[in-house]
Amino acid sequence: MELTLIAVVGVVSVVAVAAFANRLGLAAPLALVIVGLGLSFVPGVPHPQIAPEWILAGVLPPLLYASAVTIPVVDFRRNIRVISSLAILLVVLTTLGTGWLFHLLLPGIGWPAAFALGAVISPTDAVAATAMGRKLGLPHRLLVVLEGEGLVNDASALVLLRSATAALAASVSVWGVVGEFLYAVVVAAAVGLAVGVVNVRLRALLKDPVLNTAISFVVPFLAYLPAEALGASGVLAVVVAGLVTGHEGPRFLRAQDRIAEDTNWRTLAFLLESGLFLLMGLSVEGLLADAGDAGVSAGRTAAVAMAAVGLGLALRMVFVAPIVTGLRRRQGRAADLQPRLERLRTDFDELVRQGRVGERKQRRLEHRITRAAATVQFELNETLGWRGGVVLAWAGMRGAITVAAAQTLPPETPLRSHLILIAFVVAATTLLLQGLTLPTVIRAAKVPGDDMDRLRADYLELGGELDAAALSVLDDPGLATPDGGRYEPQVVEQVRADSRIPSEKKKRLAGQPGAAIADLRDQYVQLRLRVLDAEVARLLEARDIGLYSTQALDRAQHMLDVDAARLQQLDDATGTG
Repeated sequence: MELTLIAVVGVVSVVAVAAFANRLGLAAPLALVIVGLGLSFVPGVPHPQIAPEWILAGVLPPLLYASAVTIPVVDFRRNIRVISSLAILLVVLTTLGTGWLFHLLLPGIGWPAAFALGAVISPTDAVAATAMGRKLGLPHRLLVVLEGEGLVNDASALVLLRSATAALAASVSVWGVVGEFLYAVVVAAAVGLAVGVVNVRLRALLKDPVLNTAISFVVPFLAYLPAEALGASGVLAVVVAGLVTGHEGPRFLRAQDRIAEDTNWRTLAFLLESGLFLLMGLSVEGLLADAGDAGVSAGRTAAVAMAAVGLGLALRMVFVAPIVTGLRRRQGRAADLQPRLERLRTDFDELVRQGRVGERKQRRLEHRITRAAATVQFELNETLGWRGGVVLAWAGMRGAITVAAAQTLPPETPLRSHLILIAFVVAATTLLLQGLTLPTVIRAAKVPGDDMDRLRADYLELGGELDAAALSVLDDPGLATPDGGRYEPQVVEQVRADSRIPSEKKKRLAGQPGAAIADLRDQYVQLRLRVLDAEVARLLEARDIGLYSTQALDRAQHMLDVDAARLQQLDDATGTG
């Protein structure tokens, strides 16, 4: 009964604080930590104790999966250098740098424990940063980098933590750590890829949104558990499974299944994330009590934690500078490559006109040239610059995962209570100090947002392609019903009118054909679904090439999904499919 009451009060509190934070323009995670800090010292307020293993193995996998399925693979691939640098190299650098600092300031803990604590505080939490960034109009590329870093750096940090923890009991070599890291990455990627592919293929056989969503809830654990059993990174396996699912879902899963799943997952992720931040605040009183029992000085703890915060921020700033410089160089190379690609396109078109390229080779080369041109255009249009670099450097807050990871340190770890409290102070300080000042930094840096005119032009051009895909179905001389009959002309014309993508304000709601063809609804639903299939296929082809902005693709995908979901419900109800 008590646990039920705590759960109910917790959910209500989370929703109330989040709603109030939105009105104040404050990121909900920051508000929840502040409220939790205050409540932790109120007599009679329960302080739920959750084993850190439950958080790392029970809460972290679904949270990472929920984020991974929403990141477009094309965007992730285009930013893989920046993401991997921040999520792997910077994590290693931060672990080594802060580990050295902890060993210097706390000589009694030894090198393994120092590096373990360094690994604990090295991963960033992008939830608060991206929440504020979206409200303040940060460019899409910067948000993708922050989200991608937050997804991958948990895996690299936990692998380093596992190695440092192992060194507490036995000696380990540098090459052994490197080998373990590579093994963890390769095996985790393979497991995640396999789970992601099998996931969408099997769930495509289910024709029920409830069953589909129910299965999706266990997918993160189907990736996490085998990878951990094999000694690899279960967290990374979850991320890969999520990326594969998000990429392949529109190709295999029905629109109504994906819409239902998205709503349920966003709700679950909100509750889990918010619960973690509230729990982080509520845990401070217990951490202080444990540290006091162990004779830990609060002043010394704060001093060591502040030194670690300063060093971590300095390392991040120094690390981000060459990343921004490298992106500028890539932009310059893209500008130089653009005219060469245009000449290559001209020469290729001439060869095709002369009939000197086979059809199969033509399709392959056409795909490569178009994809290369799209990548060049991406580098020219979506840059970070020094302004974006400032925000990227300041957005390196730590979060609840840092606190949970610290509590997994073995009981025999020297000064364990001291180390856990240091980790909490580092996480709370970065989350509140950098989080509360991040909006000011964003405004001061004057980071340019996305070019809205270009995004609108992108959407209209994509809409033209989807219209062409629809017309290829409707104007096909061999167009026939599933039983070989002919579609009524008024049905074809109604579908033609309803398939216009750019003119969304004028478009009739899909699944509600006009009165003139109400008695031909079965034909309308059949033909409209065929047209939508063609449009989705063209959309996925454009997405895989990277021809249009993610915003334009997402907007068009949402419109097609809404139409398809309504029609699929009609199709299921009438049994015409």
